[in-house]
Amino acid sequence: MKWLKVGGLVLGGLILLLAVAPLFISLNDYVLLIEAQVSAKLKEPVKIAGLRAGGLPLPHVTVEGISIGKTDDIAIGRVTITPDLWSLLGSTKVIHTIRIDQLVLTQKAIDKIPVWTKGEPAKPGEPSQPPTVTVKSIRIDNAVVKLRKAAFGPFHGRLMLNDDNSLDAASIVTADGKLKALIKPERSQYRVDARARDWTLPIGPAIHFDELVVKVVVTLKGANFRNIRGSLYGGTIAGRTTLSWQKGTRLTGNASIYQVELRSLLQALGKPPSMSGKLYARPVFRANAAGAGQLLKVLHLETPFDVQNGVLRGVDISDAATSLFRDKSPSAETRFDQLSGHLVLDRGTRRFTQLNITAGSLSADGRVTISPEDELSGRIDTNIEASKVAAASLPLNVSGTVESPILLPTAGAAAGAAIGTAILGPAGTVIGTAIGSKIEQFFGGDTAQ
Repeated sequence: MKWLKVGGLVLGGLILLLAVAPLFISLNDYVLLIEAQVSAKLKEPVKIAGLRAGGLPLPHVTVEGISIGKTDDIAIGRVTITPDLWSLLGSTKVIHTIRIDQLVLTQKAIDKIPVWTKGEPAKPGEPSQPPTVTVKSIRIDNAVVKLRKAAFGPFHGRLMLNDDNSLDAASIVTADGKLKALIKPERSQYRVDARARDWTLPIGPAIHFDELVVKVVVTLKGANFRNIRGSLYGGTIAGRTTLSWQKGTRLTGNASIYQVELRSLLQALGKPPSMSGKLYARPVFRANAAGAGQLLKVLHLETPFDVQNGVLRGVDISDAATSLFRDKSPSAETRFDQLSGHLVLDRGTRRFTQLNITAGSLSADGRVTISPEDELSGRIDTNIEASKVAAASLPLNVSGTVESPILLPTAGAAAGAAIGTAILGPAGTVIGTAIGSKIEQFFGGDTAQ
């Protein structure tokens, strides 16, 4: 038992030595040298607040307060490097783990990374040399990526590397656990499998998903979203998208939308929630821009659509079709059984054609255009059935804004109704409206005065 006691004392002494020795070893003299070498490599100013060594739980070196770039394009709270001590005696140094805490990565840094990581071109006929330093794994904790108009994080990352420092596998999980992604290299491409629950898009429209599954293949030229499936706002969405970034940014894709609550979707898109109901659509879209930030501005989308059991807020089409002169009620709305048509969205302008609305005794069809500023223009032809006798169709001009729409009879219909009422009384209103509408169509439709 004596050897056991002696061994315990020796082990305890070694642990004590590892814990106390770093207190007497100062590495700050190397800070200026490291700053100069890294700055020359990146061609950017580099600042380091401190450098120290540690002995427990394993011998390691910690670098604190790192900033890169004139405007702190990259900021790191702390980097801890744990090497394989025996490898320091060989030609290839091995680092077990690099741990990066509190990383802040900006858009400027992302744009510069391809230049920073570009290696020296190999000379013709020169054999490739093994790396002088190999890293087994990289651990990233509490990282944040700050883009120009959005931010992603905080998140944690794990990277496992091969002997030649190439990526073997990587994983990303947000600090709240709502998003998880696995990245696996396959030859010259990367396969990404991501899954999210109760998660809101950090970039672009703030669309909230109850669940989202995405499978992507990424290359140097672009990304192919082969499978997108999600549940949101009481419905589902599925589709495929291709994004390429050579000579500008190009986006193409298609989707199927089933039973999504339209009011919630409009609010997420930053549009006035002027309509509710269950949306069915099959959009096909494309966009081509100089950069990813301009894609939404130049997006072109086409889709048939069908909205069921909904409410159109801000206007009462039935009231507009039966009352030539009225005061608009702020609570006006049109409840409908079905609203269908075809939508073309181009650079922010939305054109609705082949519109068809059914709401009890009311039916209507027409076309409406919404400008990028949400201004309305168009025409709707209404028809109301009463006592098995169809009232004359009343054409309505559409104007105003999405939040405050205005429906008024066309000039011909209003003039005919006024003349019919003057000659025949209330019974002549419908007759005059019908005659005015026919005369208007004969002399040029919407433009007749």
